[in-house]
Amino acid sequence: MVLLILLLFLAAAVVVTFPLDRLLGRDAGWPLALVLLALAGVVLALAPQVLGEGRTIEFVRPWMPTIGVELRLRMDGIGWLFTLLVTGVGALILAYSTRYFPRGPRLGFYALMTLFAFAMTGLVLADDVVLLFVFWELTTIASFYLIGLSGPAGSRPAIRTFLLTVVGGLALMTAVVLMALKVGTTRLSVILADPVWGEDPTFASVVALLVILAAFTKSAQFPFHYWLPDAMAASTPVSAYLHAAAMVKAGIFLLMRFTPAFGALPVWNLTLLTFGLVTAVIGAVFALQQHDLKELAAYSTVSQLGLLVAVIGVGTEAALVAAAVHTFAHALFKAALFMVVGVVDHQAGTRDLRELGGLRRRMPVTATVATLAGLSMAGIPPLLGFVSKENVFKGLLEAPGPGWIAPLAGTVAVLASVFTFAYTYRFVHGAFWGSPRAPQDDVVEAVPGFVGPAALAAGLGLALGPAVSTLNPMAERAAADAVGAEDAKAELTLWHGLSVDLFMSLAAIALGALLVWWTASGERLAGRRLFPVRGVTIFEALRSGIIRLGRRTGDLTRSDAPPRHLVVPILLVAALAAAVLVIGPDVPGLYGDPSGPLDWLLVTLAVTSVCGAVVTGSRTAGLVMVGVAGFTTALWLFLLGAFDVALTQLVVEILTVVIAALVLRRLPRRFHRIPRPRAVVTGAIAIVAGASAALGAYFLTGRREPSEVSRYFLDNSEEDTGGTNVVNTILVDYRALDTLGELVVLGVAGLIIIAVLNSSGLLPAHSDRTLAVGPSSAAYDADDNTLVMRAATYVLLPLIVFWSLLLFVRGHTDVGGGFIAGLVGGAGFALMYLAAPSASVARISLAYPRIIGSGVIIAVASGLLGYLDGAFLRPLHGYVTLPLLGEQHLTTALLFDVGVYLAVVGVVLTALNQLGVEGSLPGESTGGTMAPTEDQPPTNDDDPPGRREGPPDEAEAPADRIHVDDGGVR
Repeated sequence: MVLLILLLFLAAAVVVTFPLDRLLGRDAGWPLALVLLALAGVVLALAPQVLGEGRTIEFVRPWMPTIGVELRLRMDGIGWLFTLLVTGVGALILAYSTRYFPRGPRLGFYALMTLFAFAMTGLVLADDVVLLFVFWELTTIASFYLIGLSGPAGSRPAIRTFLLTVVGGLALMTAVVLMALKVGTTRLSVILADPVWGEDPTFASVVALLVILAAFTKSAQFPFHYWLPDAMAASTPVSAYLHAAAMVKAGIFLLMRFTPAFGALPVWNLTLLTFGLVTAVIGAVFALQQHDLKELAAYSTVSQLGLLVAVIGVGTEAALVAAAVHTFAHALFKAALFMVVGVVDHQAGTRDLRELGGLRRRMPVTATVATLAGLSMAGIPPLLGFVSKENVFKGLLEAPGPGWIAPLAGTVAVLASVFTFAYTYRFVHGAFWGSPRAPQDDVVEAVPGFVGPAALAAGLGLALGPAVSTLNPMAERAAADAVGAEDAKAELTLWHGLSVDLFMSLAAIALGALLVWWTASGERLAGRRLFPVRGVTIFEALRSGIIRLGRRTGDLTRSDAPPRHLVVPILLVAALAAAVLVIGPDVPGLYGDPSGPLDWLLVTLAVTSVCGAVVTGSRTAGLVMVGVAGFTTALWLFLLGAFDVALTQLVVEILTVVIAALVLRRLPRRFHRIPRPRAVVTGAIAIVAGASAALGAYFLTGRREPSEVSRYFLDNSEEDTGGTNVVNTILVDYRALDTLGELVVLGVAGLIIIAVLNSSGLLPAHSDRTLAVGPSSAAYDADDNTLVMRAATYVLLPLIVFWSLLLFVRGHTDVGGGFIAGLVGGAGFALMYLAAPSASVARISLAYPRIIGSGVIIAVASGLLGYLDGAFLRPLHGYVTLPLLGEQHLTTALLFDVGVYLAVVGVVLTALNQLGVEGSLPGESTGGTMAPTEDQPPTNDDDPPGRREGPPDEAEAPADRIHVDDGGVR
């Protein structure tokens, strides 16, 4: 339970950031830092169990039980180490942020930082690969927004970082799917212990490469190293937390976590060793070239991560001990150095080494902190970084493979450390020692609350150097978990006698000092371009090329002409039909009663209506013919006993005719003429496509016995759901997730109608034909014209409302349901619209966008209730005794249907108000009554409803003439 409490406290911290931000502004970081510090204390309190006794702490709750995915958390040695870093360093960074930013609200900064802490904690504790992937992607999203918070300068870097890490996320997702399918479970600890990794090397190598790709994109390994310096557009607290101690460590964590499965694979060892050492060298070289302190620290992070990846690739016990302790040491000194960068930038007004120097006189405390952190990064005794780097050298000397691999790996690591010493000297000496390069009269030491967190991190590096043996339990437990052993042996000490790794450390220091002298403290290399291109340039070129390719591909169908869009699916259907004919499968035997005379009558009616729609030149006649075909289909469905589908088809046809008529009155009365050759070709294509569809229907429907799936629904729906309407129970019980997806699509379609019509700038198109009608003519009097319809509405509307509610309530046990009921309710609104005497009266003053949104929210909320029984959208049902009604069956599926009902009604209202009422065109607000504008003066209250002086849209037209078009008189 303690693991769940950790996550719940972090989730609660995310929520409380908003009121804290308003109340305390930048000082909201203090209580949040205390929360993370308390959680770090909880992690330390678990050390005797996890590190001392070697126990694993677990928490399990069902999440998606139907597919075997659980909310499973597990803390072992690796999880303990990374959880401590996330919470402990996070507390320091949040405290530091309270003085880094100016006074005032931070506009979501603290929320995103705590969200990232939550995601990282969930990631390192996850014992289910699906859960691990979810938290992995959540860290990507949080980092994207945190980089973007820095303003326009962070926009492009945020996008580049996001796209690159998403590629790694896709690789991890593929690996997760492959592992779950192969092993038969999503439990991570079981997957890692499965023998398949030794039995199937090919499969293991493929999954290992996918995991490596994911880790490399997250931990900025070559050739993805460029994104980390690019992300320095983020604020310094973000860089100190995400890009030094947390996010980039996610890739290191992933490699350590999967080492038990892949540690013996040559592809794993060779790839990690090679790319890790290459990254270590090029990152160090690039760091030495930088003038910007923050970019120098960024490239140094890339280099240190390369050493970590390389030593993990060795895979031995000693190598994993080194990885654990260097991960800890790196988090301390690099977080401290990034915080120092922010202090210098804030106090001196610049991060450019060409404008700094001699700051130790003005900022002695900051200079001391920077020196301690720098000494640790350079591997100088007695700092913790010296011990950790020495162990890295020791681990690399155990590299597997031919005998020359280990010495080469050690040599390259020493070379990287030589450059590490040089750029560290340049960082510390260039900023704090020597002579000032610019006036520093206004520079003062930072307040304790600002420099204190960095001092604490650097001080820990100093204190833990001589006392490094206190980290033995952590290193032993993490290494044992990483190699998949019961225990491991760590001998961390500041002095353990003369050894090869000690001489390697001394060589790195001596050669580093020589490099500093030879390059004049690195100035000879600073600013030089050693490579013709930059990683960001290559990324942007690839991105632009992909976009151009996508645009070229889209050009094939980028047209309003339907043939451009339909040609591919039509050709595919025709090809499939031809293949079926060539193969010549046996026609399945008939099942049930054969077709009767009434069926052929309906076929004749459908064919006639379709032919009429094809040959007519009138849009109105075409709409009528298509409507006849739709009504014929509805009748056929009634005859076949599919009452739910038939009723849906019938109401949809009614609403389609109404809404299509609203659209047609804005279009020319007749279709444009089509050349005869084109008509012949399109006609042939239509016949082929229709014949293919008919062939598919002939073979696939009505000629076989009910399938096992349909038989299951028929036999078990009442017992499983309490409903006897199988169609409705499938929609809202068995496959509610599908219905929810369709519901969201429907709601989005309604909102798109509003957005497009209110932003397109299009005005109603009028026919160029006019009709001379006197004001006294009956055709002009809308009140008289709609009298019959309004009289019928008084009778029909209550019946439609009652029928709609009846269909809704009985949907679970008889013909009906939320979708059908919503359509019938929408038909009632359509009747109200048709009976209205004028456009202003026709508008239905309901906030239909809110109705759509309410429907989707209610459907999702009803799905969340399913968690009471273990899964999203699982219906809860039972029998209760109600007054007057007796025993009744109640189910949350009815609440889900409420959401469906509201969304359908909202979309129908949207179509009527947006397409039917001219006042709802661009320039008018949606969902309310029509306001007068300069172009449309208010109606005279003395006039009868619907009557205005002159034509509605042409101020210069004669007063005795009104417009007509295919929709009728207006």
